[in-house]
Amino acid sequence: MFKNARAYRLNTPFELDQLALHERLSEKVFRGCGPLEAATMGWAPPLGPQAELLVHAANGCLLVAARRQERLLPASVVGEAVAERVAELEQAEGRDVPRRERSQLREALLAEMLPQAFTRSRVVLALIDPQAGRVVVDAASDKLAEEVLSLLRQSLGSLPATPLTAAAASERLTAWVLSGEPPSGLALEDQCELRDPAEKGSVVRCRGVDLGSPEVRAHIDTGMRVAAVGLDWQDGLSLVLADDLSLKRLRFADELLEQAMDGAEDEDPALRFEAEMTIMTEQLRGLLSCLEDALTDGAAAADRAQPEGARRAQEPEPAEPPF
Repeated sequence: MFKNARAYRLNTPFELDQLALHERLSEKVFRGCGPLEAATMGWAPPLGPQAELLVHAANGCLLVAARRQERLLPASVVGEAVAERVAELEQAEGRDVPRRERSQLREALLAEMLPQAFTRSRVVLALIDPQAGRVVVDAASDKLAEEVLSLLRQSLGSLPATPLTAAAASERLTAWVLSGEPPSGLALEDQCELRDPAEKGSVVRCRGVDLGSPEVRAHIDTGMRVAAVGLDWQDGLSLVLADDLSLKRLRFADELLEQAMDGAEDEDPALRFEAEMTIMTEQLRGLLSCLEDALTDGAAAADRAQPEGARRAQEPEPAEPPF
């Protein structure tokens, strides 16, 4: 089950099946870091090292797994070693070490220290949904998701895909909170993050709070906007939706998980995995379609829900009456 989701829209149909995609990915199978490599990334079987295929198919979707390994060598450790070596040279030779020589020392120390550094690995799952025309990556950061997409493009030769975005998404999320009525199938939970567009660093985080309370409304009336909000999708999936349309803290309902395990406890682990994947893909497919429709068509509602001051800043003569 994904913990996060960053979605990309496929601009052309994805026509590879499981075996054809496996063949493409086989050219960039994961390998560990070499002695002088800071990081490597490649494909691994999504069902674990005991599996043979680099692609798992279920419910019309293709699941792949990118494994990334990096050497743990903090910049502060390298900087400290450089400073010690520079101090030794200055004391021994009675001179200042110029910047160019410091850079050369840094490169030499990196070559010495990298082979001895510990390594850390992580697996990032990505879901290709040809039916919906999307790729969804289980990554909390945009940087990591883009690394997986880049590896996929390298393996396929090209992959025309663009991040799922919506204009004025923050205004539309604010409209949902003000009205208390998100699109059908969604329900507001008890958390949100408010930011002031005019003042960087001005953030209010609310947890365990009724989003319809006067306190939340007061922050919005001063010009703050909803940057992230907790939502529930059809009583089966809770999440936090950010204004960049990334999904975080995905939590599937216990009932769905029990449904996935029903009758599969004594079966092959691959079958249990497929049952979970079927439920997850159905939930994500429906949720992302709902968000695309709502955030594309919700501009007018967002404009109407803006407080008086915000509307005046954008429109000298607002067409709608203020709250």
